[in-house]
Amino acid sequence: MRNRYLVTYDVRHPKRLRRMFKAMRGFGDALQYSVFRCDLSEQEKVNLMGTLSSIIKADEDQVLIVDLGPPTGRGGTCFEVLGCQRPPEETGAIVV
Repeated sequence: MRNRYLVTYDVRHPKRLRRMFKAMRGFGDALQYSVFRCDLSEQEKVNLMGTLSSIIKADEDQVLIVDLGPPTGRGGTCFEVLGCQRPPEETGAIVV
């Protein structure tokens, strides 16, 4: 079973920020700068957390992962947008 996650990050160093963006493109769709929507199984979530943990510097950076529920349930309907609506960038997510 997959759940939809909202993943945001605040990374201070530009090199780590670029690595984080590249890594995140393998797990989900970019919604905004540093904000991704990811549909993941439990194992994929573990892989995501391991990958991101290897990139961040724990005493400077932060990653926030919010479980929104199943993509066919609440996770699929809980987004509301104000202003310009852009379809999420389809990346053809590759799970590492």
